[in-house]
Amino acid sequence: MPVVTIEGPKLDLETKRVLVKDVTDALEKAYRFPRHVYGIIIRENAPENVANGGELVLDRKNRQKTSA
Repeated sequence: MPVVTIEGPKLDLETKRVLVKDVTDALEKAYRFPRHVYGIIIRENAPENVANGGELVLDRKNRQKTSA
């Protein structure tokens, strides 16, 4: 059974529904297995737990707010 893990920021419930449908569609097209065999895990990460380029995402967001 193929399993996909998606890590990213928090999403609302409706966005998650669309995301898992779209990802499942892509998996079905690529693997040609029935839809029920795919597993999808969504891991939501708070901005204080993610960094890019040596800077916490939370700090980057705060800096952008103050400079706008």
